[in-house]
Order: sequence, then C-alpha cells, then structure tokens
Amino acid sequence: MEKLYKKLESYGQSDYYPFHMPGHKRNPDSVRGDFPFERDITEIEGFDNLHHPEDILLEAQKNVSKLYGTKESYYSVNGSTAALLAAVSAAVPRKGQILVARNCHKAVYHAMYLRELKPTYIYPQMDMKWWINGGIFPDKVERCLAENPEIKAVLITSPTYDGVVSDVKAIAEIAHKYEIPLIVDEAHGAHFQFSNYFPTSAVELGADLVIQSFHKTLPAMTQTAILHNCSGRVDGRLIRRFMEIYQTSSPSYILMASIDACIDTVTAEGHEMFREFTKMLEQARKRLSQCRYICLADPEKDVNGVFDYDRSKLIFSTVNSTLTGAQLYDILLERYHIQMEMETETYALALAAVGDREEGFERLCQAIEEIDREEEQKVKKLDLTGMEERKMDAKAMHCVLNQVLSVSEAMETESESCILEECIGRISAEFAYLYPPGIPLLTPGEQITGKFIRNIKIYTEEGLYLQGLEDYTNQSIRVVKQTTKEQYEETNG
Repeated sequence: MEKLYKKLESYGQSDYYPFHMPGHKRNPDSVRGDFPFERDITEIEGFDNLHHPEDILLEAQKNVSKLYGTKESYYSVNGSTAALLAAVSAAVPRKGQILVARNCHKAVYHAMYLRELKPTYIYPQMDMKWWINGGIFPDKVERCLAENPEIKAVLITSPTYDGVVSDVKAIAEIAHKYEIPLIVDEAHGAHFQFSNYFPTSAVELGADLVIQSFHKTLPAMTQTAILHNCSGRVDGRLIRRFMEIYQTSSPSYILMASIDACIDTVTAEGHEMFREFTKMLEQARKRLSQCRYICLADPEKDVNGVFDYDRSKLIFSTVNSTLTGAQLYDILLERYHIQMEMETETYALALAAVGDREEGFERLCQAIEEIDREEEQKVKKLDLTGMEERKMDAKAMHCVLNQVLSVSEAMETESESCILEECIGRISAEFAYLYPPGIPLLTPGEQITGKFIRNIKIYTEEGLYLQGLEDYTNQSIRVVKQTTKEQYEETNG
C-alpha cells in the first residue's frame, strides 16, 4: 500500500486541475506568503475519508496500531484535545460519574461540561523539593472507587507536563477490578515506545484508552495526535462516533501526511534516531546537573507518587537562586534567544525531543552555566533568609476547593461579574488556569477562597500567564448568582 505522504507529494506535482475545495486551488500565487498549497487537498478520489476510512487512511491508522501494539488507533488532526473529548465521551455515559486526576488538561473538564458529568477529583502528591506535581497513588484510586461505586471510568495524566509518570499498571489493575476502563492522557509520552531510556508507555501497562500528541515529542506537525484503543472495555463504535463529532469534517491532509511520514520514519530509523538523541540528552543532563543555583530537577522515584520520570523534560529550578522561573525564562529568551516551553513561579521547563540537534543542547548548556555562575555571585552577597521565606511562601500556593455545583450547572446558571477581592465564598462560573500546561486552578462550580485569590495575585505579580477568565486583566471573575446548591435547586427544580 502506498504511503499517504508519498502519494500526496506525487499528487502535488501532477497536472490534475482542482475544481473542488479548498479555494486556493493549489495555486501559490493566489495569496501572499509561502504555503504548501500543492499538497493541501480535500477528500478527493484516491485519498480516502478520515471519517469513513476504507483505503489509504485505514492502512495508515493500522500502521500506527501495529507499531504501538494496540487494538485500534485513530488519527486526530484536532490534537489531543479532540482525542480526550472523544475518549471521555465514549467511556462515560451522559451525566455519569468519572474519577479524574485534578491535574488533567482543560480538555477533560470541557468533556465533563459537554457530557454533564459528575467528577470525583483525586489530587497528585506534591514534590516539595522541586515544587511540581508528583504522581497519583494507586491506593487513593482504590479508595475513591470503593467510596463511589457509580464511577464509570478513571482518567489520569501520565506523564505530566513535567515528566512525572504514575504507576499506570497498578492503577489499571484497580480500575479493572471495579470493571471500569482507565484512560491515560499520555500526550507527552508518544516517544516512550522508542527507547528503554524512557518510561514504559501506558499502552503496554494495561490502560484501555491512551491519548498521545505526536507533535509534542515526535517529528510531526502541530495539531497531530493519536487515540489508542488498547482493549475492548470501551466500545470502538462509540469512539469512532465521538472522534467524528469532535474533529473537523475537513481534516487536513498535510497534517495526516505528517503523522504517516512520522510513523514511516520511526519505524525504519527510530532505533538509530533515538540512540543518538538519548546519548546527547544524557550528556547534557550530566553537564547541567553540576549547576548549583539553576538546578536541573531529578525527581526521586518511589517518593511523592513518582513511579518513573521522563528525562527528556528539563526542569530548571530557581529556588536556590535570586530568580523566579519567569525571570529565568525571560533571560533565556532575550539574552540567549532560547525559547523555553513554559515557566512557573519556581522553574522554567525545556522540552527535549528527537528532532533536537547537538548545537541546541550546547547552546542551552552554555546559557544555563553562565546564568548559574552569575547567580553564585549574587547569592553570596545576599542574606539567605529572604530566599528561605520565598520557598516557604511557595509551599502554601496550591489549595483544594469545594465543588458546590457541577461544571455544567455552574456554566449554565445565570452569572455576574465580581471584583476578585470581593468574591470570597462565591461560586465560580468560569475556569482559571495557567497556560501552559492548561491545568485549571479553578473550575466552574467551585467555591472561591481567600487562598485562591492570594495565589492568583502571586502568579500575576510574577508574570505568569493566566487564562480562562472573561476579564483578561484578572481583576474580576464571573460567579453564579446563587451562592449555595440549595438556592440553585430551588430556582431550577
């Protein structure tokens, strides 16, 4: 069977004239800019249909499934977002109950809203040394399922944005004991399959549905992802139905060809590619681990729920320095022209992937080493008491909020704008999350506390990017007019 990306290349060089969509008609002179219009097509003869694949796209998806060893694998050209929406919708009936790790991506919360689901949250342990989310303890999952027999599925994020991997095998066994599926958001772990240097993929550990973003860690274009169906616990018919609902009816052939080319490449050359990549990565990690003030995080296994750790995530902690994570991020960008993945109040994160070059690792190492030497001189001149206070302040940052209304109830109820400092005790009608990674600090239906407001002020003062609030200035928040569930029920029956 011909490869999609090869066929698309050939078609782009052919003399077929397009009296069909899209409107650029494969004519590069029709618009300013340089775009691959010659390969941008719609569902035409010989190129199959993603929503009813019978030929080249069916074969392409089977190649993914064969490589990863799954029952079925589905292309997503709407990223992991569409795949997560479909996975949750297929696994949990409308208005059903789901056990969700509280550090899940916003797409999971959007699925709960659309399907009117009732969440039970399970919180990851915090790693206080590096101030990152740890893993999900299997015994907490067991306890939650025992206390909530109506739960229809479990969903966790593993690895996290920071690379922390939970004990997926143990959690899967517990979920299956209760006869429900485990969904794993493995968006940041599509590369696990290709080297023993990395943790084992959830695909191999008993998870039922696994979502992977190819574009995050593999050589594929942005917006490409895969939904793996690894067992029969979730009806494949429902998965296909919801993938069709949540994806565009005009999927990009350029994006699909990117997935196909990625799979073809790593199948043929992956062993050598990842051997070279992990060699460069490990050399860089050893070198960076010598820095004392801009510290390379190395979460300890079997502590704080950390079952394993993805070493391609380079977390540069600033807790021993005079800098915040945001300040380190800015220095690397402005002085060294190194664009990091994200920053928090206590660290900046760099994502390494198989597409990296030796030159990139060298630039990063030199930059961090130079900043580390500068920080050594600064710290020696300072009273360290102030730095200790900043660490203690960070330890009070995160808080558990009381869920008074469901996400759907809160978003559908009449709301009003309220000044942030005046909304203590009110029920949020909107999300607030740091992006990236897109994990909600506050969800609709949760009761706002003084501690949450304090946290928001700290985040914004440190230059972190808060999204979700209708008010982009972060001065106000929308809250439901009813302040208690009883009032809501009186009004809505």
